[in-house]
Amino acid sequence: MTKKIGLIAAMPEEVKPLIRQVGTVRREELAGFPFYRFTFAGKDACLIESGIGAARAARAALALVDAMAPDLVINFGFAGAVLAGPAVGDIVVADRLRFFRERLFREQPGLSPELTAKLAAMLEQRCQGRSFSIHRGTFITAGEIVGKRMVAGLLPAGTATPVLEMESAAVARVAYDRNVQLTAIRGISDGADEELDFSIADFTDEEMRIRIWKVLRTLARKPRIIPQLMRLEKNSRIAGENLATAVLAIIEGL
Repeated sequence: MTKKIGLIAAMPEEVKPLIRQVGTVRREELAGFPFYRFTFAGKDACLIESGIGAARAARAALALVDAMAPDLVINFGFAGAVLAGPAVGDIVVADRLRFFRERLFREQPGLSPELTAKLAAMLEQRCQGRSFSIHRGTFITAGEIVGKRMVAGLLPAGTATPVLEMESAAVARVAYDRNVQLTAIRGISDGADEELDFSIADFTDEEMRIRIWKVLRTLARKPRIIPQLMRLEKNSRIAGENLATAVLAIIEGL
C-alpha cells in the first residue's frame, strides 16, 4: 500500500498552486533545496523544489529518495507541446521518457507501464467535466537549451504526444537506480503552435538559476518578447492549477 509520497518539481510557479490547494504544509530545507511536508488523503507527502535542469533535478531527487524512502515519486511541472494535440492547461502523463542531447535521443527506463495506465485512467475518471484533458505521451528531457521546432524535426517515427521539459529523465534515473516507483506528469504551458523568441538561458546563470540582472538585460535587448512573457505567465497559471489538481487526484486515488 502506498503511504509515503515523494514529489519533485523544478520551479516555485509549479509548487505554489499545489501548496495552496493542500493548505497546511511545513517548510524545511533538505540538502540546500526548499522542502515541504504535508498530509493529504491519509498519506504523508514530501515535496522538494529542485530548480531548473537535469543536474539539479538529479541532486534533489537523490536527496529526497535517500532521506525519505518514499513508496512512490511523482515528478511534475510544466512542459511545451512539441506537436499539435495537447492544449494549454492539458495534463500529460508520461508513458515513455527520452533524454535529448546533441541531437540524439536516449531512452530512459524507470516508468512502470502498468502504473502509468492505472494512473492515467484514474485521472481521466476523476477529472471528468473539468476544463482540461488528460493525455499519455513521451516526455523529452532536454539536456541543453533547444527549440521545439528543432526537436520536432528530429523526432523518431511514431513518437506519441511528445512534450519538451528539462528534468523528468534525470529524476527517473535516480528512481530507477534506487528501485523506487515513479510517475511523471506535466501541465502544458505552451502549445506546439508557439515557438518562444527566448530561452531559459536568457534569464539564468550557468547553473540554471534565474538572475534578475539577466532578465532585465534580456528585456532591454528584446522588448518584443514582453507580450510572449505575459502570455506564458497567464498560461503557466492555468497549467499550474490544473497540475496541482491532477497531482492531488493521484495521491488521493492511490
